[in-house]
Amino acid sequence: METAMEMHDLCAIAARETRCVLATAIKVEGHAYRKQGVSMLLTEDGKMVGSISPGCLESDLQARVSHVLDTKQMEFAEYDMRPEDDLSWGETIGCGGLVVVLLEPVCGELRDTLQKMYDCFQSGAATALTRTFQDDYTKVQYGWKRIEPTGTRRQPILRPSLVPPHDRVTNNNPASLQVDVQHSSGNIKHEHTASKQYSPDIPRLTLVPEVVPVLSNESHSSHLSGDSQHISESDAEIATNNTVSTNPWDLPQQLTSLYTPKPRLIIIGAGNDVIPVARLAQSAGFRVIVADWRESLCTSERFPETELILGFPCEIMPQLNVNNGDYLILMSHNFPRERELLEMVVDCEYAYLGIMGSKTRTARLLDGLPPLKYVHSPVGLSIGADGPEQIAISIVAELIACKHKVSSLSSEVQRGSVAHANDGHSSGSR
Repeated sequence: METAMEMHDLCAIAARETRCVLATAIKVEGHAYRKQGVSMLLTEDGKMVGSISPGCLESDLQARVSHVLDTKQMEFAEYDMRPEDDLSWGETIGCGGLVVVLLEPVCGELRDTLQKMYDCFQSGAATALTRTFQDDYTKVQYGWKRIEPTGTRRQPILRPSLVPPHDRVTNNNPASLQVDVQHSSGNIKHEHTASKQYSPDIPRLTLVPEVVPVLSNESHSSHLSGDSQHISESDAEIATNNTVSTNPWDLPQQLTSLYTPKPRLIIIGAGNDVIPVARLAQSAGFRVIVADWRESLCTSERFPETELILGFPCEIMPQLNVNNGDYLILMSHNFPRERELLEMVVDCEYAYLGIMGSKTRTARLLDGLPPLKYVHSPVGLSIGADGPEQIAISIVAELIACKHKVSSLSSEVQRGSVAHANDGHSSGSR
């Protein structure tokens, strides 16, 4: 069983699984392993993708899959872990919270919706998914909306032979990115922080880690309105409105979930030291793109399940259309090529720019260029890493810290931080 999968991944897997169920924690009270809004997939043959608990609930959820698939009806499952008697979930699990899980067969309208959401994610856009419950919560309608990031992003033109078949990109099908909005409610708004004080005109939110707050207003029209907003984080959160009292858990009539795409990590270079970085970054929730001009290195055998682009910086950058949600790392160990790329990112917006090598080398690379933002050099946290695997851990740890805006031991050039011990290559010093 895989854990902590994001909706970006779940949508891709749902498109390949013929019989599976989407399980979503639609109500959480008290302490729980994961928060309201998190989803996972369960297949008929027993596979579990993602998690809602540390393993306590999944077996029971799996036992419900066959019934949900056979009836093609959604189902609610309640797990009350608050009581302390031995005959309840509470004593045996010890989480101390209430979790209500919605199980939905992935077929028909839901399958189509997840596919369209995946198309949006792949193009760098967020999506809002709305469930409208009907007939005393025995039926549900789905609505969705494409939410554009700040700036446009074109799909990279990838070499088909280098990309896994299910991840190949069709660049001549813009119609697949068009969105029709149906059966949703309220306006989507982007807030940078969530206040503990709530206006009576705005419903309360239950926040999920790595989530951008979503506010739904009191309008209950059948269409989602509002302009596209910039989304900077990932995963989902549920905003509730129009709460009804005819169900045992006081669930809302409508649930609007905002899902953002996985952040892109663009690695320039396809050497051996890049392999563990790409692998770990993928498992940490990044959409990894490896770009190199050396065809013998930039192969799907070396980088399975990774998007690959073959070309020089002048060919790569126009395809990527880097924006402020992207993470870049220079690991080609080729000074002229990296200098060429840095000259091209001067006017770009991005979230992170890591440069492999010593501070002296980085200073030479940056010499004569306008000041660049968010430069991390030497790339990775100072944890005494030695060898490619440990260095990869330090790099991905720094990516995670930057993604969550957590203070760390990272070496960020503009902060004037101290160079690592031997002022040499990152190897042996991270």
